[in-house]
Amino acid sequence: MIISRAFRATPSFRNSIRLMSTQYENILVSNPSPSVTLITFNRPKALNALSTPLFLELNRALSEADTDQKIGAIVLTGSEKAFAAGADIKEMKDKEFADVYKNNFLENWGEMTRLKKPVIAAVSGYALGGGCELALMCDIILASPTAKFGQPEINLGIIPGGGGSQRLVHAIGKSRAMELVLTGRQVTAQEAEQWGMISRVTENVVDEAVKMATDIASKGQISVQAAKEVVNAAYELTLAEGLRFERRTFHGLFATKDQKEGKFFVVVQV
Repeated sequence: MIISRAFRATPSFRNSIRLMSTQYENILVSNPSPSVTLITFNRPKALNALSTPLFLELNRALSEADTDQKIGAIVLTGSEKAFAAGADIKEMKDKEFADVYKNNFLENWGEMTRLKKPVIAAVSGYALGGGCELALMCDIILASPTAKFGQPEINLGIIPGGGGSQRLVHAIGKSRAMELVLTGRQVTAQEAEQWGMISRVTENVVDEAVKMATDIASKGQISVQAAKEVVNAAYELTLAEGLRFERRTFHGLFATKDQKEGKFFVVVQV
């Protein structure tokens, strides 16, 4: 950044520049398109292990993107080698029951599930333990052919603590979820696709995720938020309640400017 000599930089201005350049230590935040925020885990030596400092930064970046009116969708990714290879074992190894119970360890992991805007996970390499759980919290998962998913906590004498056992059941059913949780087995991207755990396997996964996010961001933000809300409601409601909630939300969108300005169309392939 170049500051004109005619401009006298005040201490607060200098501090703001410093804060901008050192805003995050464990993640990188960028805008590959004006309407998309890309968040990249940046702990390569630890295979992007999910530490508390990383999650605090992640939640802050996600919240900022969620409240930014220019942003319509968010992409979350890691490196080619690892999306996130689990929770930070170094951080957990000396913890005792009283500590984790009293302080509700991992509670802040669920903050991203309360975001209004869609989050797309672009997974390459290992997505294990907390990394798998984090991907499952996202609204859409795209994976490269190198991706591997799993919940290996059983090998450490513990169980998933970030929602893995619960979200896996919803994603792939009880038997497969039980297999992964009890054996710690890793599954390939291709197997995860066959099971319906992810949307699809694709080369250049980050580019594809940004492309999808840009497409979503081009839609009306109110209808996108409503669509995300009604799909997520299917996890909590009975079919009858879900259908009623969907219908009422559908009715409500007729009061929005997006609906008045939009055009109904059907694409027919011959």
